[in-house]
Amino acid sequence: MTPTHIEHIGIAVTSLEEAIPFYEKVLGLKCYAIEEVKDQKVKTAFFQVGQTKIELLESTDPEGPIGKFVEKTGGGMHHIAYAVEDVTEALKEAEEAGCQLIDKTPRNGAEGLKIAFLHPKSTNRVLTEICGKK
Repeated sequence: MTPTHIEHIGIAVTSLEEAIPFYEKVLGLKCYAIEEVKDQKVKTAFFQVGQTKIELLESTDPEGPIGKFVEKTGGGMHHIAYAVEDVTEALKEAEEAGCQLIDKTPRNGAEGLKIAFLHPKSTNRVLTEICGKK
């Protein structure tokens, strides 16, 4: 697997409405998209910083992964996502290299991307997402 760039950094928040003003008013960024990803029980807001995005994640269900994360930690840095050409192939390579996979096959994510997660036990305690168009 050879990532082309950091696609985004995921940050869990309790409320997009409360979090967005910091990014817009203090950092001077513009929220260019808000999207709900129903199967992940999350609502996202995106900001562009150079080639990398910041993805704010608000849970739509306290039992969803972001809801549980916020309950446990209060929110904050959730994951880092790397762009790859082929998510299926990258998953295969990661598994062959000994990584524990959360997702055995890619699933649909925000912005029409295919996504998959590698378990933090295999990635030095950093939840790692790989994503791409295929």
